[in-house]
Amino acid sequence: MKEPGDQDTDGRRLDKSKSDGKRSLSSLKSASKYSQYVEALAPASEEVEEEVKKKISENFFYDYTELISMPFVTPDSNIPLDLLTLVHSFGYDCRKRANLQLLDSNTVIYIAGNQLIFLNLKTKEQMYLRSSSGRGIGVIGVHPDKTYFTVAEKGVFPKIIIYEYPSLKPYRILQDGTELGYAYVDFDNSGTLLASVGSSPDYTLTIWNWKEEQPILRTKAFSQEVFKVTFNPEDDEQLTTSGSGHIKFWEMALTFTGLKLQGSLGRFGKTATTDIEGYMQLPDGKVLSGSEWGNMLLWEGGLIKVELCRAARKSCHQGPINQIMLDEGEVITIGADGCIRIWDFETVDTADSIDDTGLLEIEPINELQVGKNVKLFSMIKMNEIGSNFWLAQDANGAIWKLDLSFSNITQDPDCLFSFHSGAVEALAVSPLTYLMATTALDCSVRIYDFASKTPLAQMKFKQGGTALAWVPQLVSYTGAQIIAGFEDGVVRILELYDPKGLTIFAGRKKISDADIILKQVFKPHTARVTALAYERDGEILATGSKDQTVFFFEVEKDYKPIGYITTPGPVRQLVWSSNSHPDSTLLIICENGYVLETPLPTIKEEEENRDVVSYEIKDMDIKYFHFSSVKSKILRLIEIEKRKALRDLKKKEKEERRKQLAAEMGEDGEKELQVEQEEEEEEEEEPLPEIFIPSTPCHILCGFYSEPGKFWVSLGGYDAGFLYHCEFPLYDQSTAITKKKDEPFDFRLLEDTEDNPIQTITFSIHQDMMFCGMQNGAIRVYILSQNKPSLINTEYYWHFNIHDNNYGCIKGICTSFDDRFLVTTGADSNIFVFTIFSEFELKKDIKAEVPSPRFGIETEPIPEDIEDPKAYSIENARRKRQHDKLMKEVEEIKAGKREKLKALRNEFWKLLEMNQGLPKHMQFKRTDFDIDSKIRAEIGRKTAFKIQQVEKELAWEKEKHQIGLMKLQNRFRESLESDTIVVHAIQSDHKISSYRLVKPSKYSKSKRTSLSDRRTSKLERLEKEGAGRKDSQKDTGGNISVPEESIIEKGKKFRPKTLSEIMVENQIEKTRKLILKAERAQLKIQQRKKEWEELYKSKPQDDFEDPRDVQAIKEAQLYMGDFNLKTAADYKIPEHMRINAAKKEEELGHLDTLAHSKKKNMNKCILSLRDLKVAVIEEIQCLVQELKSIQSTLHVSKHIPIPQVPQILPEEVPEKRFQYDEETLLNFKRQQIKIQDETSSQLEKGESAISGGGFLRLSSRKDSDLTTRDSLSRSSKASSFSVDAVKFLEFEKADPIDIELEVMKRDEIKHLYMQQYLTNRIKELIVTFDAELHLLRHQKLKLDTQMKLSDLHHVTLFQEMLLLKNFEKQENILQERVNSLDKEEQDMQWKINETLKEMEEKKNEIAKLQDQEKALYAGFQAAVGENNKFANFLTKVLKKRIKRVKKKEVEGDADEDEESDESSEEESSLESDEDESGSDDEVFDDSICPTNCDVGLFELALQLREKRLDIEEALVEEKKIIDNLRKEHDTLSKKVKVVAANLNVAEEALEAYQREKQQRLNELLVVIPLKLHQVEHVVFGEIPNDLSGTLVFSNHSLGRLQERIIQLHEENSKQQKLNKECRERRKQLIREKREMAKTISKMEETVHQLMISKFGRVIDLEALQTLSVNTTLEELKIKKLRKELTNAKEMKMWEEKIAQVRWELMMKTKEHTKKLHQMNDLCIEKKKLDSRLNTLQNQQGNAFQGPRKADIVARQKVTELIQLQAERISALKEEIALLRKKGGLILPPIQPPQGEMKPMGL
Repeated sequence: MKEPGDQDTDGRRLDKSKSDGKRSLSSLKSASKYSQYVEALAPASEEVEEEVKKKISENFFYDYTELISMPFVTPDSNIPLDLLTLVHSFGYDCRKRANLQLLDSNTVIYIAGNQLIFLNLKTKEQMYLRSSSGRGIGVIGVHPDKTYFTVAEKGVFPKIIIYEYPSLKPYRILQDGTELGYAYVDFDNSGTLLASVGSSPDYTLTIWNWKEEQPILRTKAFSQEVFKVTFNPEDDEQLTTSGSGHIKFWEMALTFTGLKLQGSLGRFGKTATTDIEGYMQLPDGKVLSGSEWGNMLLWEGGLIKVELCRAARKSCHQGPINQIMLDEGEVITIGADGCIRIWDFETVDTADSIDDTGLLEIEPINELQVGKNVKLFSMIKMNEIGSNFWLAQDANGAIWKLDLSFSNITQDPDCLFSFHSGAVEALAVSPLTYLMATTALDCSVRIYDFASKTPLAQMKFKQGGTALAWVPQLVSYTGAQIIAGFEDGVVRILELYDPKGLTIFAGRKKISDADIILKQVFKPHTARVTALAYERDGEILATGSKDQTVFFFEVEKDYKPIGYITTPGPVRQLVWSSNSHPDSTLLIICENGYVLETPLPTIKEEEENRDVVSYEIKDMDIKYFHFSSVKSKILRLIEIEKRKALRDLKKKEKEERRKQLAAEMGEDGEKELQVEQEEEEEEEEEPLPEIFIPSTPCHILCGFYSEPGKFWVSLGGYDAGFLYHCEFPLYDQSTAITKKKDEPFDFRLLEDTEDNPIQTITFSIHQDMMFCGMQNGAIRVYILSQNKPSLINTEYYWHFNIHDNNYGCIKGICTSFDDRFLVTTGADSNIFVFTIFSEFELKKDIKAEVPSPRFGIETEPIPEDIEDPKAYSIENARRKRQHDKLMKEVEEIKAGKREKLKALRNEFWKLLEMNQGLPKHMQFKRTDFDIDSKIRAEIGRKTAFKIQQVEKELAWEKEKHQIGLMKLQNRFRESLESDTIVVHAIQSDHKISSYRLVKPSKYSKSKRTSLSDRRTSKLERLEKEGAGRKDSQKDTGGNISVPEESIIEKGKKFRPKTLSEIMVENQIEKTRKLILKAERAQLKIQQRKKEWEELYKSKPQDDFEDPRDVQAIKEAQLYMGDFNLKTAADYKIPEHMRINAAKKEEELGHLDTLAHSKKKNMNKCILSLRDLKVAVIEEIQCLVQELKSIQSTLHVSKHIPIPQVPQILPEEVPEKRFQYDEETLLNFKRQQIKIQDETSSQLEKGESAISGGGFLRLSSRKDSDLTTRDSLSRSSKASSFSVDAVKFLEFEKADPIDIELEVMKRDEIKHLYMQQYLTNRIKELIVTFDAELHLLRHQKLKLDTQMKLSDLHHVTLFQEMLLLKNFEKQENILQERVNSLDKEEQDMQWKINETLKEMEEKKNEIAKLQDQEKALYAGFQAAVGENNKFANFLTKVLKKRIKRVKKKEVEGDADEDEESDESSEEESSLESDEDESGSDDEVFDDSICPTNCDVGLFELALQLREKRLDIEEALVEEKKIIDNLRKEHDTLSKKVKVVAANLNVAEEALEAYQREKQQRLNELLVVIPLKLHQVEHVVFGEIPNDLSGTLVFSNHSLGRLQERIIQLHEENSKQQKLNKECRERRKQLIREKREMAKTISKMEETVHQLMISKFGRVIDLEALQTLSVNTTLEELKIKKLRKELTNAKEMKMWEEKIAQVRWELMMKTKEHTKKLHQMNDLCIEKKKLDSRLNTLQNQQGNAFQGPRKADIVARQKVTELIQLQAERISALKEEIALLRKKGGLILPPIQPPQGEMKPMGL
């Protein structure tokens, strides 16, 4: 088994301990180390891939104890491994993806740092599973069967461990799937495959066969963060991944190189790129995903098909969609807005864009709002039968149980567990009991009982908490108070109590175990509070903040503020000195490297503080320490010490070696040592590390006191890895604080903390252990000496990874009051409780004691909380009070100055008035009073700037009111086409007003489509559709025809024709001409028959009616005066008079349009009249002005009264009501101010009316003034001369002379005439205008009457339309039924007609076949001739009945055809013999031609018999078809009758419904105004009171009826005359018909006699004309000729092949002969050699006298070869003889046996 830290794939073990092993300070400095590590592992992984993989047993399990990570303990430290034991977790990493999985109905699992927690939902018990790597857990997943779950780790090449459930045994381990961590895992639907995707930096996507621990496919998913990967539930070969700004669709494809993962990146197109958290694969391959703005995106083919939103373009969710699921045919979306919405799957699946926006609006089926402050992240369904419960992960720190059944008994959302969301910022533990308090940026403070593992209480605020401290027992004896600091600078004191100790009231809800109340609140800071600390005696509270201040409060006086000091940087930590220090001092640790020490602040009396402007303490003796980096120096010293120790060790080794060599070698050894020493001296040492000081100071993370004036600090960044011991330097005021650089005097090396510094430190109560919270979430415990608690030795420690290694930095760590428990909080939202190892066992049922409530706590008033983050702090409030006081004094000074300025201004105005009183030549100019012109210019610029600023400030209000005005105009004015204009007469009280017109209504703008179209009558259908339909069928039938002649193939190569081909073509051409001649004659006969048929068809039937008469009768029935009352019971509504809602709407729209046009024309006339009045007034004004100028020259006694100038009234110009100027607005503002000052309710109710009326009155008065002013300006030029003359006369008053008197007299006469003329002209204008107004008023009165009538008619039409709409639905149903039945009847009738047509065609074909049969017999008789002795035999042969085999589609070979024909002829002859044996005793053989019989006639008889049989078969088939058509016709006729009956019923129902509709229409009241002369119903000379029985009839219709009576009399006389003429014509036609019949009979007798004289008997001329040639005989002859030519070619080809084979045989024979001769020569040579060999052997001696074995074997082989060749020779001879014989068969050559031709080994 491998250790938990094993990472190598070849089984090598890495020396890992704790989370990442014991390493040196320089290890793992950057991410490049990881890449080097990967490169080192690559060869090993390749070796593993080459090994033979063995199948893992199904029952194999790993050992859990060997897998899990264990705490690291330094060797020889005697620290127990179980120093800390996890007992409970109060946190939940709610922002981790998929961090809530369900194993069964009661158990869920989630990740908490390096633990996997199993939570029982019923008992709330927890179980824990440790991480194997110690670097954290990336993600978890559950098998579909809930029998396995997977834990994907984090670390260097982390593992994926699959555990079995419920045994929790490690079942499989998957390795090398990613580099540093997994982001998501998912099983496929069957559970056989597992998909995993890695996190940064590789984002590797891997498909695993997890049971075999083998990766199947692997690729890089994307270059950015990938959130999720899932299989398609319907297809395991499809996957989807999503993440930052992308979605990708994957498919496992089998390529020529093997199985591959092919990914297609989704293209957003016009849609903005978005991060995709939630998505879902649809069954058909499409993908539905969410977006950051809350809409759903439907993907298809890698593109966005449509974007789904809600109605009015609202997003589906207010925020991103985090999860999408498909459950029970419904789509469920989970949004960050806390809503769950259910959507219809079919609507989503079939969605498509309808416009260019790509948006489609849909609405959810159901929705559930879980809560206000809820941010849903994921959901899982619970396996409860009969219910629809879900568990939801809330990113704001909760686990919910939701009921999505959406029924009457649906339960409300239930919050099962509540946690902190985000980093837990602060932790505090009770000094008396097992209680702890936590706070976080989620704006809550929570209280836990960590001994009984129970959350007790929580309290919510407006701002997040950042600091926390438990009030010491010296301040709160019961330990019931907690002080918390928040991010807005507020500090709150909370009190915890047990509510069970309060008085219980009736009806009170369930009492909790603990409760919190707000005791006190104050705001000392303007930024987040980072530290809270009570002085050791509990007298002073110090608070530190990011705003670089430390505030002190006096605790005893209800936290009265003492003052504050400023710090050089943001405060990180506050630590008061312990009781061992002589003085109580405060250690202030700042983030930016500063450490301060302050003494106790002096508490001043209240009277002294009253006049102080600020709380700042400036006279405090503060010590400063500015940390300067010394890490590089420390590393240099360590390197020097290492080198020194190395040199000493080498020196010692040399000395021992020298002694050893001296003892062994003597002087030679000493020389050798000297040489080695010289070589070593020549070696140069490496340079020491350089001194480095970072440019930016490293942050101080934490610190604590060691001794008075001394302290330890831990730093991050470059200076991490050490604890620095520092001492405050002597106080020096001359040196600036920022320029000071102080160095620590001592340090302690901390192993493996260079990249993992200590974040927070706490000590046990007994000071024997130091607990350190690390930046990577680990806990480190240093054991201290009990006698000497100082940090003498830091080599021995206990280290364990608890929180998440990436983002689980430990924020707080505390021990319980008795050192039995340790509590840690981290930035990963987790809160862990540990038991500290002790020799004493803990009691099992330990429970914290909640403090009892104080007496009267329930009656104490709750202080007002500070909820506004912009509220003043204590310091700012004090400064504000001082500022207000100062401003008040300044305002008093300003008021005095203003009074002085006012007095000076009054004095200045007096001087100006005095200046105005002086003569003009003595007056000062206005500019002389300006002291400096620049002052006025500056004031103007400032005024313009202020105006600009005011305009900017009021821009929003201006835009708001403009939009409001625009909306009002759109609502009330845009719909108006013209407003009411009232034009008054000038001299009389008459007036005329225009119509107030709105824009045309919907009825006049658009026409509604008729839902129930009128069905055409049967007569119309017969006239229009029937004939056209038949013609079209005829056309289509004519077009679909098969050509009789075959198409000649093209493309054959040209070659010269042979004699045989020419003979065949001539025969074919001759036959073709004969056939063509016969076809022409037949065509001529058919054409003549067709003409006769058309002539007979044109003959009218006995019941024929002229179509013109039918049409005239139809028109008479429809339109002639049958005035049946609509109220009659038998009234039948004609089709053209039937009305529906659509037609009524059209009628209503036409009426509206007509009325609107008339009103519009009248309005135009009234506007013209108003314009005329304006022109008249302007002209009158000019005339009055001229009249005044003339009267100025005349004596007063001669003046004529000037006519009054008429005015334009406001009613005449209503459009000016909406025009305004500055004066109008000021008046309106004054009115508004006046109305606001009035407090009476009555005036308030009438406020709007008063303001509106005043506004209108002012504007109208203003308008009238403007019009008069304009007219006066026009007439000013006319009077300019007279005014100048008056002025001239004023200056010259000399006595006139006679001539001047005469001129003046003439001018006076002229002026008197002009005065009278102008007065008359004015009167004429007024009278003319009034006359025009009277005339137009009279026309408008008539139009008003018409409009009233149209309004009445409009009401009637509207009522009828409403009534018709009520009837419309049922009428449409009935009409659709009638239409469908009518269409069905038409279709059936058409089918019947087609069937009849086909029957007629088939009958014609039968007649043709019968004619062909007759022609066949006639032709046979003509060919046999008369007096032929074989005529009877040939006739029997022709008429013999035989059974024939059906023709095959594909013809066989010629021989087979002949044989089959012979067999069929034999069978048919036998059958015919059997058939005719009973009727005729004579038996004949029709297969053999009798002797002396013409063979050609016999062959002709056989051919004609075949043709006769073909005709008879065709006749049988046609008769069968006719029978089938007749049956079909009968069936259709029956169906037509049924459909016709149903149609009549439907038409009667529709007619009844039409009558009912008409009756309801008759019930509507219609107003018809009548004059007295129009009423002709008089009873006893008087009009009766009751006119209900009368009928309103138009004069026009009555006149038409009277005229129609006269027309009918005239038509009657005409018809009688026409009838008489037709009868005479009929008699004449009958006489002519008789005469024609006689002529025809005479001509037929003449033709009969001519036939007897020429042919000897009556023959059929048509058959004689068509008898041209026996086509069958001619075709057989041509076929025979072609067959002979083909056989000749084939015989020639075979002869050529025989000659070729003979030549080849001869060549083979020669070759064999040659080889035989060679073999004979070889045999002779062999015999010679044998004889020589025998001779040599005999000569060599007796030793070799016997034959050798090899010779015997060789001889045997040669003998066998000779025999074989002899056999082959004989076989070849036999074959040659056989080939020479005619008809001999060629046998295959004889093959020698295998091995016979192998070479012999000579």
